[in-house]
Amino acid sequence: MTVLQEIVPGKLYDPAREEYAFLRQEAKSKLYDYNNLHPKEEKLREKAIRDLFGSCGSNFWIEQPFYCDYGSNIHIGDNVYSNHNLVILDVAEVRLGNNVIMGPNVGLYTAGHPLDSERRLKGDEFALPIYIEDNVWIGGGVTVVPGVTIGKDSVIAAGSVVVKNIPSGVVAAGNPCRVLREIGDKDRAITDFRK
Repeated sequence: MTVLQEIVPGKLYDPAREEYAFLRQEAKSKLYDYNNLHPKEEKLREKAIRDLFGSCGSNFWIEQPFYCDYGSNIHIGDNVYSNHNLVILDVAEVRLGNNVIMGPNVGLYTAGHPLDSERRLKGDEFALPIYIEDNVWIGGGVTVVPGVTIGKDSVIAAGSVVVKNIPSGVVAAGNPCRVLREIGDKDRAITDFRK
């Protein structure tokens, strides 16, 4: 069992613990190197992400800059793309399925803080996993909070704040993010997206 696996989802833990601080510092060092690689250094970029993440599929691209807490709790499938400024606070597990696309400035936050100020001021935190299933498109500026699952084939509109699970095959938008409608045959027939 790794030190991070000792964190029980939904239970308070102390993020200032020396072992956690060390792992975050190691990840920050790797991220510094990654974010400063030349964009044409594709093989080095892929190796850096593979060395940082818990697991990676094939054919992924994470635009620079990218930020995370630990990296080892991030697992991505095949054909994953993220635009610039992706932030993943991966205290708990974050799993991205196959064919996931994310716009710029997306935040996936597994970490949370107690609502009562006494425990919050002590520095206690909790974490809950985030799961994004296959074929999901997440628009720019979306925030996903701890404990959320986004179902396969769904689209999350730009600027949304996802605070609850989103089912499969829907368009969802807003703050808080709500299901607008199912994705259906009429969506497959659209050829001009300006309308």
